[in-house]
Amino acid sequence: MVDPDQRLNAPVKSAAQRALDKLGLRRPIDLALHLPMRYEDETRLTAIGALRDGMTAQVEGVVTDSEVQIRGRRQLVVRMHDGSDDVVLRFLHFYPSHQKALAPAKRVRVRGEARGGFFGLEMVHPSFRGVDEGAPLPTSLTPVYPTSAQLPQAYLRKAVAAGLARADLSELLPPQAVPDGLMSLRDALNFLHHPPAGAGLSAIEDRSHPAWQRLKFEELLAQQLSQLQAKRERERQRAPRFALVAGGLQEKLLAALPFALTGAQRRVVEEIARDLQREVPMHRLLQGDVGSGKTVVAALAATIAINAGWQCALMAPTEILAEQHLRKLVGWLAPLGLTVAWLTGSRKGKAREKMLVQVASGEAMLVVGTHAVIQDQVQFAKLGLAIIDEQHRFGVQQRLALREKLARAAIEPHTLMMSATPIPRTLAMTLFADLDVSTIDELPPGRTPVVTKLFSDAKRDAVVARIRDAVAQGQQVYWVCPLIEESETLDLQNATATHEHLTAALPGHSVGLLHGRMRAADKAGVMVEFTAGRMNVLVATTVIEVGVDVPNASLMVIEHAERFGLSQLHQLRGRVGRGAVASVCVLLYGTPLSDTGKARLKAMLASADGFEIARRDLEIRGPGEFLGARQSGAPLLRFADLVLDEALVHQARAAATLLLERYPQVALDHVTRWLGGRSDYLKA
Repeated sequence: MVDPDQRLNAPVKSAAQRALDKLGLRRPIDLALHLPMRYEDETRLTAIGALRDGMTAQVEGVVTDSEVQIRGRRQLVVRMHDGSDDVVLRFLHFYPSHQKALAPAKRVRVRGEARGGFFGLEMVHPSFRGVDEGAPLPTSLTPVYPTSAQLPQAYLRKAVAAGLARADLSELLPPQAVPDGLMSLRDALNFLHHPPAGAGLSAIEDRSHPAWQRLKFEELLAQQLSQLQAKRERERQRAPRFALVAGGLQEKLLAALPFALTGAQRRVVEEIARDLQREVPMHRLLQGDVGSGKTVVAALAATIAINAGWQCALMAPTEILAEQHLRKLVGWLAPLGLTVAWLTGSRKGKAREKMLVQVASGEAMLVVGTHAVIQDQVQFAKLGLAIIDEQHRFGVQQRLALREKLARAAIEPHTLMMSATPIPRTLAMTLFADLDVSTIDELPPGRTPVVTKLFSDAKRDAVVARIRDAVAQGQQVYWVCPLIEESETLDLQNATATHEHLTAALPGHSVGLLHGRMRAADKAGVMVEFTAGRMNVLVATTVIEVGVDVPNASLMVIEHAERFGLSQLHQLRGRVGRGAVASVCVLLYGTPLSDTGKARLKAMLASADGFEIARRDLEIRGPGEFLGARQSGAPLLRFADLVLDEALVHQARAAATLLLERYPQVALDHVTRWLGGRSDYLKA
């Protein structure tokens, strides 16, 4: 317990120190690794007479006039002269210290953008400092750091310089671990904080300079080490072993299925079965394109656990997706005599109490639901396998909470995570390096290719006419909207207005509406009507992104497609093409299109391959957005680019393996230098 007197006598941090803490700049090494976002060239002077409109330059001269003027608002107007010409400095926000430093006869060095003004060239809010005549110019570029309002650049520059001087930048890595041609960490950091005059700015700013390559390698190495350490830590934990039994539930399910598994499905089932027969907790990601058949693989994994006397839980991010899983799993497993419990936030009262009793007693060997599965009241008798669908949409704590439902000391449940967003290779090698990955890279036979078409919003009437023809032929249609209410910042049609418009445009046909703010019972009712074919058109928000399986739906319209992420567009497109009828996905876009919007739509037209789509999505959005909720609590890569730096990823992975095997203390020191205590998120 902290002594109150000690707390009272503790030094009070300044606003700037608190701002440093907020930026995570606490250790000297943190400051040393806080790199400039750009540089200012203060190594040379430009004559005022040589300034041109729009030029950013540094000038030096003597103040000839300084006054506060009232022109709608108070402003400080300063005129300075350097022998070649005059320039006006204009400050709309200023303090008495400005007036003092810029008083007549003061010599100042000023840097800013020259603009054409009424009284000649002027600079608005330039940076400035007083100098003596003949004062030497800096010999290196001036760094400009990422900062906050409470942290002036001058203070931050001093703090970083102090951190750089105090940080232990000794060479930790043995020579054989460092790729040829890379400079030392100390030299790289000194260069990037203070590039010499004349240094090639283009190579520094695009991060291709050798100094950047060393920083990227070091960062990737720390990331690889932390992931591989997390994986090795898991291998020291224990999990229940599930033996395969001849004639067991898995074989019975395979015999009862109305279809044969694809070769890819058989391969991943074998990979999962091998894991489940070990005493080491499985931590496997099952990835496959939309419609590749991941649910049946999950069902077969569940039968292995259940046959061994252990419960299985399947958690999905939405009730619609969870209910789709429930319907399939009950259809497959109930005939085998298994009780399946259903837990969601909308399930209340006696029905919920009955399910909780079945789970706690072990009567329900399979539990399907949303995040309600991890609530405190849910107690499992013997949880042996946790299956998490669309795992990227759950946070770290939610995934950990499900794994902690096995209330037995020193035993972890096996974990199978599923994703219909394929992970590009470089991402799998880095931020998912702690996972074993199984990939279903083959679609079941009978899936019809989906034709993708682009229409501008101006051709909306032609799209509605196409829908009218489709429903007249007995086909069903999705119309996906990004919002359910008007937004002042996004000029998007809302689902309610679209529903009203289509209802009027399609008399005699049933048009339904589905969005996230509806009650669960109402959502379920709409889906029953659409699935049964009694509803012709379903207007929906992205709640139908995953899990919805209606083979008769052969046309999808995605409104304002340019506003969706690329993987999300691919997921939505995968809701059609599930039957025998040729299917079409119409991407309806607004104009003008941004460069990013154009890139997304072009990629959707060019490919139907989920892995290629994911690769392009990573290029367009970067890993932070691509990962979604997995990044919760995760220190994402600050310097390396997973698209551009793939060669460094391979080198870092090889070096990480070498260090863990031959230099374990060096590996630990390197991770501590780069991540501090921030690698705990890897446990999930």
